[in-house]
Amino acid sequence: MLLAVLAVAVHAQQPKYVFYFIGDGMGVNQVNATEMYLAEKEGRIGTESLLMTTFPVVTVATTYSATNSVTDSSAGGTALATGQKTYNGAIGVGTEKEPIYSVAQWAKDSGKKVGVLSSVSIDHATPAAFYAHQPDRNMYYEIATDLPKAGFDFYGGSGFLKPDKEGEKNIYTLFDEAGYTVAKGLKEYNEKAPGAQKLILIQEDGAEADALPYAIDRKPGDMTLADLTSSAIDFLTKGNNKGFFLMVEGGKIDWACHSNDPATVFEEVMDMDQAVKVAYDFYKKHPKETLILISADHETGGIAMGTGRYELNLKALTHQQQSVDELSRAITDLRKGGTPSWDDVKALLSEKMGFWSELPLSWDQEKALFNAYGESMVKGNPKFEESLYSRTEPLASAAKRVMSQIAMVGWTSGGHSGGYVPVFVIGPGSEKFQGKRNNIDLAKTIRTVAGYK
Repeated sequence: MLLAVLAVAVHAQQPKYVFYFIGDGMGVNQVNATEMYLAEKEGRIGTESLLMTTFPVVTVATTYSATNSVTDSSAGGTALATGQKTYNGAIGVGTEKEPIYSVAQWAKDSGKKVGVLSSVSIDHATPAAFYAHQPDRNMYYEIATDLPKAGFDFYGGSGFLKPDKEGEKNIYTLFDEAGYTVAKGLKEYNEKAPGAQKLILIQEDGAEADALPYAIDRKPGDMTLADLTSSAIDFLTKGNNKGFFLMVEGGKIDWACHSNDPATVFEEVMDMDQAVKVAYDFYKKHPKETLILISADHETGGIAMGTGRYELNLKALTHQQQSVDELSRAITDLRKGGTPSWDDVKALLSEKMGFWSELPLSWDQEKALFNAYGESMVKGNPKFEESLYSRTEPLASAAKRVMSQIAMVGWTSGGHSGGYVPVFVIGPGSEKFQGKRNNIDLAKTIRTVAGYK
């Protein structure tokens, strides 16, 4: 009798539903700064909690890879997915390029339904680490061909970066042959999901394949990470519901950090928190059966709150109306009609960034913008600033630096750092995640807690 009671007690601690959120590039400071930004928007100094930071288990994890003190997303994603360190650039393979399998595969082998989601392309490094096995993260076509081999139930994201390769089948043909239904947009999802056995949800035709729009740039009707999460839950719980494992990546936190664009970063963190809210609403209906874990593959940008003076001005960022990427496009469009005047440029920067109209500029800041205007517009030979995911017009680059100065946000680079990343957990077994962690601990602990094979 006692053994039976103990068995029931142990079983009760095994979550039936597991959510694994990964904020790409989301270090501790990205989360802290977002909460400080939210407080300043309310007119006070302090923090306004994100949902994820209210979870009962809060700790940090290290992120180094097998070969580098500073990881890239593929090695970081593989560590989070498989519980093994590997070299930078690897997707689901070990240091000898041998296939290694993810917690998503363990869940599938244990009879669970499995979903993999991202706000960027489904063949990007972090989502790929959960289903693919390739020696190089840039092998996008080969990564996509691994998707049907994994056989997971639901994939969602912006699209695919390389659907074709000379002499090979188009990846959508491969998906169809493997029994996958492809839905383009939420309307098609609602039409096709009831009759689908396995489904891939991407953006509608005409949208960018590389990523969903930044939250700060979003237009009505644009698909969101929260939409993807809701759709995945709907799909994974239909029919014979034995539980599920769902990985959700907020991929563009990293992109905005690579661009050193603080307003866009904070909006992306808040946007992922909205996807977490979808999972948390599900958790509230199944609190004894649902585990939610949130972490990150690495920190990006080396962001710091404060640039020497003992103050911040994060509220200034509320005047930024779009991402620096969109500002760069707007400035490029302005040039198409001929050389714009300085007054034309000032009007655009006032509208999009709040400069002059809402945010007074110092002489040095205005000079920096004016000099960039001269190089970019008057001399007509703009040298675009390259970051990992964008090419930024020089005047837009100057504008983002001025905005960071005004907000008193510092950056150490346009790349990754080796800083701690946060870990937030709620649900059955969450106590097993307490204490400082190595990133490889997370997948292994999920496996133990959930009882995966």
